[in-house]
Amino acid sequence: MTVQTTDNEEQLVQLFRQGSPLAMERLYAGYASYLTGVCARYVTGDADLADVLQESFIKIYTQLERFSYRGPGSLRAWMARIVVNESLQLLRRQKREGTVVLNTDLPDLPDEDPDTEGLPPEAVMTLLRRLPEGYRTVLNLYVIEGRSHKEIGQLLGIRPDSSASQLHRAKNMLAHLINEYKKGKS
Repeated sequence: MTVQTTDNEEQLVQLFRQGSPLAMERLYAGYASYLTGVCARYVTGDADLADVLQESFIKIYTQLERFSYRGPGSLRAWMARIVVNESLQLLRRQKREGTVVLNTDLPDLPDEDPDTEGLPPEAVMTLLRRLPEGYRTVLNLYVIEGRSHKEIGQLLGIRPDSSASQLHRAKNMLAHLINEYKKGKS
């Protein structure tokens, strides 16, 4: 995965502000893989993933003039937030259209914490993408994005206790999937 060094972030922002034709190319080359990974945590369909990334890059390119560089990593974090927001917009649209069920009623699994030690990152991503949409979304927002259950509830239009319940079930299901994966590799 290629990611621009933090010193290059500020230079990249300056190139955009100067109207350099290389700016878009350098931004895409430096961050496309990382942003694809961020998007893939939320969106599983290849066509949807491509659409979300395209919309995200359009927003990034058109709103970079308003971005305020705040130090190393701030550009990367700002772009990741755009990708997360675009991913959530897609999930909301799908929910309204009835294609995503956030309160999936799956059987309870025994309480387990996911043990990802020794797993390659690609395997973790594959297993994470096997979770139902609602579980995966809540898990990402809580664990990776650091959102509270109240914030998740507001973002997804669910109650905070539903968010907590889905997080609990997501962790259990992920632990179950990881254990199955490890047994298959033994």
